[in-house]
Amino acid sequence: MMKLSLISGMVGMALMLGACGSDAETEEAPATGSLVEQGAAPAGSTAENPAQPVQAAEQPVQPEVPAGPTTTMSFKYLEYDFGTVKDGDVVRHDYEFTNTGTEPLIISDAKASCGCTVPQWPKEPIQPGGKGKIRVEFDSKGKPGPQSKRVTITANTTPSPIFLTIKGTVEGKAAAAK
Repeated sequence: MMKLSLISGMVGMALMLGACGSDAETEEAPATGSLVEQGAAPAGSTAENPAQPVQAAEQPVQPEVPAGPTTTMSFKYLEYDFGTVKDGDVVRHDYEFTNTGTEPLIISDAKASCGCTVPQWPKEPIQPGGKGKIRVEFDSKGKPGPQSKRVTITANTTPSPIFLTIKGTVEGKAAAAK
């Protein structure tokens, strides 16, 4: 019975973490709850063998900031409000930036808070004084209501990471039909 509860809880957590919700999203806080029911084996052991430690779940690998000297990058703006769009529209926006430091700028990763948002960034170094853009696409299909998606930029910058936001409202199919 406890095994079934534990498995159900783990599947539920996986679905919650993997889902790309339709509500406005914020950064996820670390889980603080426990999947072990009251009266069950103590944390750090398995139900089959209470003395055997539980293997910790493997943490996702965070992209490393490129080693070496750091630089700075300046954006015209870090947040873009796309207003109101219809369900199914794809919103594209280019965040323009300048390498305002004295070292080449190397962007090692750009990661969105949701699978419905896809960033594209320059893979080659941007020289001091050079300009570039990070394109962010948001697919509004099945996402009615207010939306706020965050893109985390990992680069050899101070500060690092840098956060970009794309936000707006998606009219549901019923509202769009009026």
